[in-house]
Amino acid sequence: MQQNRWIEVTGNPIAPDSLLRFVTTSECGAVVLFLGTVRELTAGRRSLSLEYEAYPEMAVKKMHELAEEACRRWPVAKVAIVHRVGHLQLTEASLAIAVSSLHRRDSFEAGQFLIDELKVRVPIWKKEHWEDGSTEWIHPEQSSSAEPG
Repeated sequence: MQQNRWIEVTGNPIAPDSLLRFVTTSECGAVVLFLGTVRELTAGRRSLSLEYEAYPEMAVKKMHELAEEACRRWPVAKVAIVHRVGHLQLTEASLAIAVSSLHRRDSFEAGQFLIDELKVRVPIWKKEHWEDGSTEWIHPEQSSSAEPG
């Protein structure tokens, strides 16, 4: 973990309060936290759980690149990006992104950029476990184009 970056792929539950403490500084007036959680309905189908797999070394490398790009584009002080892998139940957090900056617009825009680009650039895949007993692997690009959030 760099002094102003927390980038991680983990099998452990995500602790949003830890990320908030990490990115909060006395110099910044804006902190944005995004949590991606396992939802029950996707495109009208009922999901029971998700399973995430990653190529961890490449995923972390790409997440660092995204954080650096966000910091070049916006005056961001600190960034935390944590993605969970393994089997997750409904409502569990699979992704957390926290950003701090002087002003809210920069934090919101940088956070939105990180969320959108992570789904496209980072090698993390999810497997839907559907209510009917079937499963389906979904590539990040496929997921981001099919789902609005």
